[in-house]
Amino acid sequence: MLPDEPRPPIDRTPGPEGGPGPARCYRHPEQETGIGCSRCGRPICPQCMVNASVGFHCPECVQEGGRQVRRATTRFGGRPAGGDPLVTKALIGINLVVFVLAAYVLTPWLAYDLELRSFAPDPAYPFTNGVAEGPGQWYRLLTAVFLHTAPWHIATNMLVLWVLGPQLEAALGRIRFLALYLLSGLAGSAFAFLVAGDSMRSLGASGAVFGLLGATVVLYRRVRAPLGPIIALLVFNLIVTFSVQGIDWRAHLGGLVAGMLTAAGLMYAPRAHRAAVQGLTLAGVAGLVLVMLLVGMSAYGG
Repeated sequence: MLPDEPRPPIDRTPGPEGGPGPARCYRHPEQETGIGCSRCGRPICPQCMVNASVGFHCPECVQEGGRQVRRATTRFGGRPAGGDPLVTKALIGINLVVFVLAAYVLTPWLAYDLELRSFAPDPAYPFTNGVAEGPGQWYRLLTAVFLHTAPWHIATNMLVLWVLGPQLEAALGRIRFLALYLLSGLAGSAFAFLVAGDSMRSLGASGAVFGLLGATVVLYRRVRAPLGPIIALLVFNLIVTFSVQGIDWRAHLGGLVAGMLTAAGLMYAPRAHRAAVQGLTLAGVAGLVLVMLLVGMSAYGG
């Protein structure tokens, strides 16, 4: 008999005269039935029948089969994105909405409230403003990642996000990709505050985007893909970073390093301990962001 071939129900409940009685559902003894589970032979009533490719299965066999089915994952342990870069699209959409609101609807108040700013007290201006004020202003490290100064600013960042985001999201899965993006952006903001927190203003997704550049370098190295194109793109962006006035190189470098560290931990984690190593990687990068913030507060906090 084949594994899923219909079986007669197995029921040894004695009948009125001591002989075998009619089969009764193992979960509903009051229900007589002539159907048995195709796998184990348990008698099952219509309430308990689960359609199978051949015959019916009982609820227990269905649950056992579900436990034996291995959940599909990406190469690095994430849940497959199904070919739709949903997180990449959502991030681009959020950036565009915030840009329109800040530039044309709620100007200048929204940008002022969300930008990365920090001014430490000095003899000429004895007040503290922005991140240096304390935890109540630390949200600026994240909100500044979704602000942009001009159409060309958001256009270049969103173009790179659209080029690099889908392949990283497909490789890592949506949750890990989102964590990579946000941690890179936070690290860029924290490093900018650490270096220049006594007097600084900064905004833009460039720290997060540089994190994606660094992560893509790690990805290409991991899968043995040609590194030439992505290295050329990275070098070009670094040249622009240090040659164009007004670009916050600190956020770019902080995001780049954080992106490479995060990607290395996610992509080189041994399969046997993947979840633990990846979790420690994300926690470690988040801890590094906190350390930079606390060191900056010790230097600039009022």
